[in-house]
Amino acid sequence: MNMNIKKQRTGRYIIGFIGVFLLIAGIFIHVSVGSSSISITDVIRALFHPDNSKQTTIIQTLRLPRAVLAALIGASLAVAGALMQAITRNSLASPQVFGVNAGASLAIVVATILFPELHSKTTVYFSFLGSALGGITVYLFAAGGKVTHIKLALAGMAVHLFLSSLTQGVIVLNEDATDVLYWLVGSINGKNWSHVLVLLPWSVFGLLAAFIMGRSISILVLGENMATGLGEKVQWIRLVAGVIVIILAGSSVAVAGPIGFIGLMVPHIARKLVGGDYQRILPFSALLGGILLVYADILSRFIAYPFESPVGIVTALIGAPFFLYLARKGRKIKQ
Repeated sequence: MNMNIKKQRTGRYIIGFIGVFLLIAGIFIHVSVGSSSISITDVIRALFHPDNSKQTTIIQTLRLPRAVLAALIGASLAVAGALMQAITRNSLASPQVFGVNAGASLAIVVATILFPELHSKTTVYFSFLGSALGGITVYLFAAGGKVTHIKLALAGMAVHLFLSSLTQGVIVLNEDATDVLYWLVGSINGKNWSHVLVLLPWSVFGLLAAFIMGRSISILVLGENMATGLGEKVQWIRLVAGVIVIILAGSSVAVAGPIGFIGLMVPHIARKLVGGDYQRILPFSALLGGILLVYADILSRFIAYPFESPVGIVTALIGAPFFLYLARKGRKIKQ
């Protein structure tokens, strides 16, 4: 038994080490790839021994902040998805499927039209409001009678499509809003350090809060009766986890638009790799989410090379078949 535990622990350390290596390697590749390729040697020199060259300027002001954003947003969306799957015990739950992303997008588009001079730091709060609106609407629609995981997913997709349609309608009726169409697909192209500074405090706070909640979330997944019997306040856990989801998903959408399927796919991968304990699932989801979005953004540059394509296209191409596979399985989260 002890040997088994030691092997599992060693396996997790190895997975963690490989994950960190892949993330660091992905960031270096991400920074070196673009309309003009830069060698890894030049990237290292620009990062650790900067000069006034054009390459250093490109790396430090354009490519590095974009890579950092990809890692942060990937981690945030993955952890948000893991929390949603846990508190709903629904394998199909994610910020996109449950209308959270669509609600945030609608709120940001409306805010952009009503307040054209709105600073990106302020749009985050509108995004939080929209995220909460989307999530609560889904739950209210599905709350009549017995809430099954399929019923919740169908309500989520219906609300997602409705809110997305409203967003498109608002854009069509307002010429000034047409510049957000690219953003609505989910893109981190053209982002800089100011966008990193907008996202960073919310992302770090949300991730740390989620990791602290890991033990309580693991107990909650065992069932309400079990959690209550072990002294956990079920409604309080759900409320706090819901707020964390809004913070992580809302801040990500505010900066990069509604990038889909990260929150759906990554928690399942993490669960397969490290087991059912959310004290492990949440940090591994953050790591794997960062890896996935960094490499997805690298791939997005080759879709219409040398022109940029939104990273949301890549995540949708990967995530849509994954969603269909999970819907076909139709099983609840199990430990």
